[in-house]
Parts: sequence; structure tokens; C-alpha cells
Amino acid sequence: MDQPVAELLNRPVAVPPGQPMRVAVYSRLADGIRRQVLPPGSVLPNEPDLCVALGVSRTVVREALMLLEEDGLVRNRRGIGRFVATSLPRVGLEQVRPYEQVFGDEHGGVEVRRVRTRTQATTDFVSAALGLPDDVDTWFVESVLVRDGEPVALVQEHLPAGRQLADVSRAVADVVAQVADGPGTLLASLVERLGPVLDAGECELVAGVPGDSRAALLDVGPEDPVLVLTQVARHGDRPLYLAKVLVPPRAGHLRVVQSVTG
Repeated sequence: MDQPVAELLNRPVAVPPGQPMRVAVYSRLADGIRRQVLPPGSVLPNEPDLCVALGVSRTVVREALMLLEEDGLVRNRRGIGRFVATSLPRVGLEQVRPYEQVFGDEHGGVEVRRVRTRTQATTDFVSAALGLPDDVDTWFVESVLVRDGEPVALVQEHLPAGRQLADVSRAVADVVAQVADGPGTLLASLVERLGPVLDAGECELVAGVPGDSRAALLDVGPEDPVLVLTQVARHGDRPLYLAKVLVPPRAGHLRVVQSVTG
């Protein structure tokens, strides 16, 4: 094991509160792959060596490696070993990640302009998506993503508030209380402090129109066509995060990376 790889693996694995150990190990290895400390096509250390280097169980290592394979970062050659993929997939809508990353990957960075942050009574839309009672409060965070001086997305984020959020994840509740008025999207702040805290999501895409108030934020006409993305992401077995994103045509294409199953 050469020195850069040893330095990558031998550091203690920091696990933020509420994050599974397998996700922390996945993040460590994925970071090494994307920074090419583990170069494309190189063979990964075997499971026992990874267990010793990272100080975790073989079950944790195996689950992290499965996540890397699912994301196309690692290839398993039966009877030979696991290898870093020779070409890494470009991430699109198939992963739950902050929308400033989704819209910034190919076109440079985006500016996030926060429009409003507040707690409010839940709506039928939010309570149905997140499985909430009708009489609770929720966080509502609205931001405009701007690229090259033009709005490319309006992001409306929803999370449970108060006890409803703390009962699902105290760690998430603590972070939201600290960063609700932060400079980026709410999900970006959560990921920065807790890592990939959301386990799985579902994204629906439909065509729509923005209406008067949202059209003004996007600098389009009220009846101009927009793509509407509705994403619900889970924490464990509970839906926790809801985003509604309006995308005008100027934003360009959005990618969904597909794989062949058989």
C-alpha cells in the first residue's frame, strides 16, 4: 500500500451523529476515488485489509463497497478483486444531493440567493409527502439558483419542524436550528455538516407553469413552460425532506445516469 493510499485509509473514520458507519466509510473511499488517490483502474485493498486500516467491521466495509459498486465507482471482478472504475459516472438526478451541485457541475458554480426562511403550518402537499399530521409546523426555505447572472432554478425546501423533526433525527434538528438562515440551500448545509444524511429519494418530473410570484423570481412569464421536480428523500424508514424545484429552459439539460440490469 503506497503512502497516499495509506494516509487516506489510516485516518480515523469520523462519523457525524445520526450517520451510519457504512456511509462514513463510503464517503472516505469515494473521496479517495474522485481525488484519484485511488487511481482509475487500480485494485482496491481486500476487505480484511480495509477493515484493519479503517478500524471497522467487515460488515461495514462490505456494505460500503456495495454502495460504491451501485454508484459505478468500483467494479467487482469475481475471483480477482475490486477495482476502481476506469471512468467515473457524472452524477445527475439519480442521487440525493444539493441542487447547487446539480446545476453547477457542467457550467461552473451557481450563486444561491435565499428568498425566505420560516416555519409555517403544514399544507396538504407537504403533509401528504412527508406523512405528517395536519396540525404541525414545518420549515419552508426558498432559494433562487443563479448562474451567469440568470436564474436557473427556484428551490423550495420543506422539513418537519420542532418535535416532529427531532423525533426522526436529533442531529438534523440541531443543524437546521443553526443553519436555517445560512447562505446555501438547506440540504447543502445538512450535507456539509452531517454527510449524506438522507438515505434514499424519489424524484418526479412534470411540465408546468410558474404563476405570477414564482415567475418574478425566475425572470420568466407566468405562463412560460418550466420543468417541475418534486423530490422526497428519506432518513431511515421515514420521509424527511421535500423539495419542489422549478427549472426554466435556460437551465439546460439535466442528467439521469442509467445502468443496464439483467
